[in-house]
Order: sequence, then C-alpha cells, then structure tokens
Amino acid sequence: MSARVTLVMVVFNQLPLTRACLDSLDSTREPFALVVVDNGSTDDTRDFFARFRPRYPVRYETEGGGGSVIAALNRGWRLADTAHVCFLHNDTELGDADWLGKLLAPLGDGRAGLTGLYGVKRVRRDGRYVGRTIVHSLAPAPTVAPAGEEVAVVDGVCLCVRRSLLEAVGGFDEGYGFFHGYDRDLSFAVREHGETCHVVRSSFLHRGGGTRTEGFARDPARARADRAARAAALDRFVTKWGHRLPCDVRPLATRVGDWARAKGLRA
Repeated sequence: MSARVTLVMVVFNQLPLTRACLDSLDSTREPFALVVVDNGSTDDTRDFFARFRPRYPVRYETEGGGGSVIAALNRGWRLADTAHVCFLHNDTELGDADWLGKLLAPLGDGRAGLTGLYGVKRVRRDGRYVGRTIVHSLAPAPTVAPAGEEVAVVDGVCLCVRRSLLEAVGGFDEGYGFFHGYDRDLSFAVREHGETCHVVRSSFLHRGGGTRTEGFARDPARARADRAARAAALDRFVTKWGHRLPCDVRPLATRVGDWARAKGLRA
C-alpha cells in the first residue's frame, strides 16, 4: 500500500532521542514516508542515517542546515509528495500502533484541517494560553476525550495537516524567528481558512522539556535569550491574529460552568 502521509522531522544532535523516536515508529500500522532535515548536527546523526535501512522510505536532507527550525520545517514539507504531512518532534515516542491513522481520520472526514496530540481550547486576548483548557495524550494520564476534541491551537510536538492546506496558507511563518510561535500561528491560519483544529487520543511520551531545562540551567544567557524570543513571538502573534482574539472553542455551557466554579458559585 502506498503512503498517503509523510512524517517530517527536524534533528539537531540528540541522536539517542531520535533513535528512540524511530524505534517507536516501527509498530505504526499506517504506511508513511519519512523526511529528516538535519539542522547542522555534529554528533553521530549523519553516520546513523547513512546506515539506516527501515521498512519505509526515508529522505535525509542536510542542505541549508544551521538556520531556524521553522525554516527547516518548511524545507521538509516541501520535499513531501504525499497528500498529508505530519510534523513530529524527534524527542517523542509513540505508544499506539494506530496513532497516525487516528490523526489522519479527522482530516479525511472533514472534522478538522489540523490535528495533533496536544492542544489548548482557550487563548486570551494577549495571546497566552489558559492552562486549565489544555488537553493532551501524554502518557500515562491523557486528558483528551476518547473521541478527540476541538482545540484553538495544536501544539507543535505533533502536527498533521493536508499538504494542499499548507500550500494554501503559505506554510509556516518564518517571521517568528528561530523556533517559537509557529504552531500557534499555523493553527490560527487554519482557522482563518475556515477549518478547525483537533486533538486525538493516542498515547505518547515527550522527552524534550527536561533537555531544554537542563541546558538553560547551565547557560543563563541562553535562558534569557529564549524568554526574549518567546516574548517577541507572542507579540507577533497578537499583532497578526488580534482580530481572532480572544478565542475559546469550548461549548457555552462549559464556559459558564468554569466561570461559576472560578467565582465560587454553583455551576
């Protein structure tokens, strides 16, 4: 069976994380191709992929490495020739053989234009997320409903979208700089295009947060630069999408109930 989806993964060193992610893909039932964009690795990543011979097609791309992650993501999806593209962080591990089929289903039946494994339902006027409205499939305690749920934003840890829709919205906005804000922006571009965002229930692990925290602890200047980049990305998002803020996709009854509980009233 030919693949209808290409996985796009950007890597930069951290080969053990990449290998664990690839190992977790072995049981995936949905056929797929893989595009790996190496953003300038200096460890054994290049040698590993030179020897890598999985059961699925792989394209390993090194040209233009060292720039922004967002630019690397754009290079990756433009190398795909399938109807759908799924962007996956290399520090994830998938625990469900049907994870990819579950992501594709809402795209195929018209329920959504963008799907993922982690998202948020409410975004404030200042562009910030309301934490209590986050839904996710993180193991061991996923919070998303078994049937999946609509969200305002799908997190970049995993993004699945039709290639034609990516083309229609112009891909990822590289004006956000090196990394931050691209997933929030794409989610709102999809909504501006008249489609919705959806999170499915399919267990996965994410190893990345600890890696970043350890790096920032060793390098305070890097941590300050990251905070500044996040603030700049948020400012760009609000300037660009202020006409859609605030955004809350929860049903009215849920909003009223949450408001009542926050005020200490009976819902």
